[in-house]
Amino acid sequence: MDKFDRVYKLHALLTAADAPVTKSQIQTALECTADAIEHIIKDMRLYLDAPIKYDKDTKGYFYDKSTDSDYELPGLWFNASELYGLFASYQLLSEVGPGLLESHIAPIKEKLESLIQSESMQANTSNKADLEKRIRILKMAARKPSPKHFSVVASSLLMRKQLNIKYAGRDRNKPTERTLSPQRLVHYRDNWYIDAWCHMREQLRTFAIDRIEYSRLINTKALEIDDAILKEHFSTAYGIFSGKPNKTAVLKFNESVAKWVAEEQWHPDQNGQFEFDGSYLLELPYRDQRELIQDILRFGPDVEVLKPDQLREEIKQKLSQGLEQYN
Repeated sequence: MDKFDRVYKLHALLTAADAPVTKSQIQTALECTADAIEHIIKDMRLYLDAPIKYDKDTKGYFYDKSTDSDYELPGLWFNASELYGLFASYQLLSEVGPGLLESHIAPIKEKLESLIQSESMQANTSNKADLEKRIRILKMAARKPSPKHFSVVASSLLMRKQLNIKYAGRDRNKPTERTLSPQRLVHYRDNWYIDAWCHMREQLRTFAIDRIEYSRLINTKALEIDDAILKEHFSTAYGIFSGKPNKTAVLKFNESVAKWVAEEQWHPDQNGQFEFDGSYLLELPYRDQRELIQDILRFGPDVEVLKPDQLREEIKQKLSQGLEQYN
């Protein structure tokens, strides 16, 4: 039990007691020495304004209840592991979307830092600087969406209002203007997307937030799509590309990478099995092959596409074109 836990437990003990609690009773409950109890009480009085009094006759401690209201620990109270977990979560959010979320969670960060850095309330020698140094987050191929557009999209989603955007998709030469009913904000492979009903196409679509050139909130209620429909449309196909799967890829991985691939989840509905020669067969459903092709190519000569023929030929063509670059 660390100091944070003991503070919380002592508070609960004093709050529930009808009479002063002796030091021996506290020692038993908090599982610590008499000296440690004196330090905890001193810290609670000094840093948490706890009205702990000592009764000479009973040689016990109690909360002074002469005030109008009962004493409570200030703000939300966390034990040490919860506090560090929250701070680690903040670091993760900051790295996931630099410039996108800091302004909203900065006040929380300040309070967390003050608790962590409170010298006498330390559960151990860790501090804010040490925690930041110990958390390393590596991003791969992350793109930077505009904080302004991210904020508008997030506001539209949470307020359940429609959104007007100018969107420059990677597969189009010319931006198009769209009206959307946002459904879900998605963070996928270090990039942000919005799943939405596109009123122009009258279909569910996924839009990369970094490709939004203009955004404006519309004071019109967003169209609500049932969660079951969203799941079927966005979560059954491979990767970020939506739609109901209509093809199944069969991939054979060499023994050198079979063990590692077997531990990966490429798709929730995948099927995999080891072969007698040590290779690994992976079957997974897909609709749009673009992202799947990229994932297959990163394994180079350690994977072979067995089915379908169209995907197999596409991989052969990509590999041939790549080889031409070196000839």
